[in-house]
Amino acid sequence: MKVKIFDESHEKDLEASVNEFLSGLTSELIDIKYNVAISTCGEEQIYCFSAMIVYES
Repeated sequence: MKVKIFDESHEKDLEASVNEFLSGLTSELIDIKYNVAISTCGEEQIYCFSAMIVYES
């Protein structure tokens, strides 16, 4: 079993990265975990969109 981690600052970038990886995946997909983290720096909000894909090696 293996994992692949994606971390992007915009949800569309995460979507593109995950879809690109999945399109080339030749083994069995086990699970996808998704997370959003938000923090502030002064007046600015900073987003972190991440996903972990678990798949057979």
